[in-house]
Amino acid sequence: MKSTSLFATLLLLTATALHAEEKLVVYNWAEYIPEAALEEFEKETGIKVEYSTYENNEVMYSKLKLQKGVGYDIVVPSSYLVAKMSREGLLQELDKTKLTNLKNLSADLLDKPYDPGNLYSIPYLWGSTGIGVNGKEIDSSTITSWADLWDEKWKGKLLLTDDVREVFHMALKKNGFSTNSTNPDEIKIAYEDLQKLMPNVLVFNADAPREPFLAGDVNLGMIWSGEVKMAQQENPDIEYIFPKEGAGFWVDSFVIPAGASNADNAHKFIDYMLRPEVGQQVVEELGYSTPNIAVKELLDEDTSSNPVIFPSAADVAKGEFQNDIGDAMKLYDGYWEKLKTGK
Repeated sequence: MKSTSLFATLLLLTATALHAEEKLVVYNWAEYIPEAALEEFEKETGIKVEYSTYENNEVMYSKLKLQKGVGYDIVVPSSYLVAKMSREGLLQELDKTKLTNLKNLSADLLDKPYDPGNLYSIPYLWGSTGIGVNGKEIDSSTITSWADLWDEKWKGKLLLTDDVREVFHMALKKNGFSTNSTNPDEIKIAYEDLQKLMPNVLVFNADAPREPFLAGDVNLGMIWSGEVKMAQQENPDIEYIFPKEGAGFWVDSFVIPAGASNADNAHKFIDYMLRPEVGQQVVEELGYSTPNIAVKELLDEDTSSNPVIFPSAADVAKGEFQNDIGDAMKLYDGYWEKLKTGK
């Protein structure tokens, strides 16, 4: 009886220990998953979420590259990096039999060139990078294009996102080139144009670009669509402009790094985030577009018809989605370093 009792006790302790060790390590952009959604996932599953953030894609990529895909269970890269990371063996293939809510996603954002068949990634949110304006301080009707930011009257007054692809997007589109250009001559022209813009730049921000607007530090600059939606909750004078040359569009996706220790929990989390009611919470709080077609019918009219969240077909057509640019990224990175250091 004693040995049976002891065995039962050991089983209980082992089960308790295993349950206590259930966790999920998420590496993501700041303020990119509602806190309530994380708490509900933990409550429902008993899986503890450890959450850390990065400022931009390049920081995230460098860290995962250094660690060979070890240390995190969920990461949320932009589309162009999905192709690069999968090609370099930093991601593991997804088990779609564990993703029962995959049916909720729009086919328009699946099976893209950066991940044919969505072997490695599941789209989470999509949005745009355009121009933010404090309409109380600046007549927003006078700001219609990326080229307007080069005006000398904005010397020392602009905010730019701290993202090489997005900043180069401005200059490439301004000069009539593709945001995905791999042409060295075009990239050089964009770089030289950005050199002329640098005196106008007050700050680079990729953590929460809305904050300098809300603090009154800047009234004009690059910003993500969702950041404007969040900013308007505190200051409705913050406006979003789709530049006439075209905004930059992107898709951020859930991926599981190759060295993830908790891949099963990662699949549970992705499937949880694909639920319509969770997607509704994400859109309403963060202000970005969702690939989840089951969400839109849950949104109120003001949200579902908001052109900042759900841009018109014309605005999408004028812009471009980021794609993988292969080895040309080294050229961008070299020019980016020169821009940031003033060399």
